[in-house]
Amino acid sequence: MLLKNQNLFLVGPMGAGKSSIGRQLARRLGRPFLDSDREIEERTGVDIATIFEYEGEEGFRKREAKVIDELSRQQGIVMATGGGAVLRRENRDRLSARGFVVYLQASVETQLARTARDTSRPLLQTEDRRSRLESLMDERDPLYREIADLVVDTDQGRVNHIADVILNRIHEI
Repeated sequence: MLLKNQNLFLVGPMGAGKSSIGRQLARRLGRPFLDSDREIEERTGVDIATIFEYEGEEGFRKREAKVIDELSRQQGIVMATGGGAVLRRENRDRLSARGFVVYLQASVETQLARTARDTSRPLLQTEDRRSRLESLMDERDPLYREIADLVVDTDQGRVNHIADVILNRIHEI
């Protein structure tokens, strides 16, 4: 059962639906929705691809850790994180300590389909997107699972259906 002031954090790979499902969950729960990637873009005034270009992934990850620390201190929010947020131990520790973590799982096939036309993702600017997504999944899946209070497959079903599944399963816990 999700407590009134308890945070709900969504983790998972790109294309899993964290932002779309997060907005739906926040609406249904009557809570504010935050997206750590959008917050970084608002604070810097540039998109994530530009941050990667000028500061590299390490520079972006430092910014991301700061934003996750600040946002996760709030109470009663729904927050979507970037796919790589779990790479830093400090982020995993903060997310698991400060809220209920839902891992939105998506297969590489689903990720490929959902990101096919997306040119804004720096880690997918490669010849072999499938190989990159497989590599990212191999590295990150154990980290998502390490902090997940709940794992939900997003391959099948629309946003509303997946939000229903999450809310039903949270209430069963």
